[in-house]
Order: sequence, then structure tokens, then C-alpha cells
Amino acid sequence: MTNDGPVEHGYPHLEQVRASITALWKRLSYDTVQTFATSVAPVDVAFCDTDDLHLGAQRVARELVRHYRLPDARLVVGFREMTHAANVELTAGPEYFVELNDRFRTHRRDIGAALAHEIMHVYLHRLGLSYPGTGDNEILTDTATTYLGAGWLLLDAYREDAASSQKLGYLTPEEFGYVLAKRSLVFGEDPSVWFTSAQAYTAYVKGMARAREDEQQPPLTAAGWAGRRRYARDRRHGGSGPGPGVPYAFTPDGGGLRVSFPCPTCHQRIRVPVRGRVRARCALCRTVLECDT
Repeated sequence: MTNDGPVEHGYPHLEQVRASITALWKRLSYDTVQTFATSVAPVDVAFCDTDDLHLGAQRVARELVRHYRLPDARLVVGFREMTHAANVELTAGPEYFVELNDRFRTHRRDIGAALAHEIMHVYLHRLGLSYPGTGDNEILTDTATTYLGAGWLLLDAYREDAASSQKLGYLTPEEFGYVLAKRSLVFGEDPSVWFTSAQAYTAYVKGMARAREDEQQPPLTAAGWAGRRRYARDRRHGGSGPGPGVPYAFTPDGGGLRVSFPCPTCHQRIRVPVRGRVRARCALCRTVLECDT
């Protein structure tokens, strides 16, 4: 949690975010991901200053448990002084203890954001999906929270001006915007209408622009002129290896070539023959891609 400190911006964790999206698709499958097509509604996690603190927190926790489809999980929410925004004790269940920073006693509108992240820890724990490093695991948790429909709360908790700042989660605001945009492109859902933070909206717009760039990389037909020219040059060299930062790679295939590139939806790598116009279908997320190889 950033509280009146500097907020990191940009995309320093982008590759790990993409790896987390792929891991989610692999672990959950296409059918399960589709069950999260509708995000948590603002009215279901709203928290007024007049609401009872503990009863309200329990109500929001139950709503998030329902959203994540954890019907047999029971959350007990408490408050204490701590450095981080929140903490959850991961046990065999079905009862889990979540502690929230005392700051949320007076910043109740963001309780849903903190709980969304902590309850996702429970969800991933039950799935058996994790990374060995704490940092990578927290990035996975933020990514999963956002991709599965509750992370717009985390982005909306981001507020920054000349005198103060607040941000929850481990992703930067732009990275939250990027994952939220990736979700929006899959489900056709526009989360921007729910933002109460102007800074959150700006981060979402930037994230959407970055997500759109994923759909405009060669060999996809939507690639721009500069990308197509670079791709043609690399192809002429017979797959000797494109430069750093280039998403595609060539490999010999009998007397010809194959090109591999990340699916713009789930980032699973797709491999197709180099033979002009090709229509490829991602086996993981079922996205159909128009390619000019």
C-alpha cells in the first residue's frame, strides 16, 4: 500500500503480468474463465461511512466470496495496525482470517479493494496456483483479481495529487489498466463507468492503448507498416534471430520456416508455418487470429 509516498508508474512487471494471464488460462480453462464474464458490481461492494464497520466488511467479503465462487469459504475480517494494506492466513479452510490495516477504519470506500486482493489469495491457494517468489506471487494475485472481475476496485483505489497519494496492490496503475483492458477486450465490458478516481480512468486509458499494441504485432494482419517491414527483413534472414523486444521468432521447418508469436489474448505462444495468409486459432483461449506470415 502506498500512503502519501511516491507511486511507481509504467510497465516494470509487464512480462510477469503476461505470464500470469497465461497461467490463469491454463489452470482455469476456457470454460471456467468464461464464467467470470461479469465483474463485481459497484452496488454490491459499496461501503458507506454510516455502515457498521465490521458488519459492512463481512458483507463485502461475502459478496466477493460469491463472485469468486468459493461458497464453502468463510471470511472473518478484523482490523489492526500494520505496514501492508491487508493480510490473510492461508489454511486448509473453510474459515479464513483476514486482517485489514487500521487505515480502512476511516477509508471505508476502499475496503472492497483490499478484500478483493486477499480473497483472491484464498482462491489461488485452493487452485494450487502460485509462483515461488513473493513478488511474482503478488503480481499473479493482482493480475488474477483484475482479470476475473474484481480488480477494477484496486485501480479505483488509486488517487494521487500534489499533496497526497494512495495506491493498493503491487502492479502500477498502468499495469492494472492493462490487465483491465485485456479483460475488457475479451468480454466486451467497459469498466470505466465505475471509476470514481480520475487518475484510475487515465491509467485505464493508457493500459488500453498498451493492450491494443499486442493486437498490432506481426505476423498479425493488424500490424503497422513499420512492424511489417521489420518482420519481412527478419524473415528474409531465414530465422537467424530477430532483435531484442521482438515478440516473434522463426524456426526451421523442413525446407521452410515456422514462426511463433504470443496470442494477444492469453499470451500462449502460437506456432504457424510461414506461407503467407494464415488463420490461426489459439488452443488455449480459442481466439481466432488473422496472420500474414
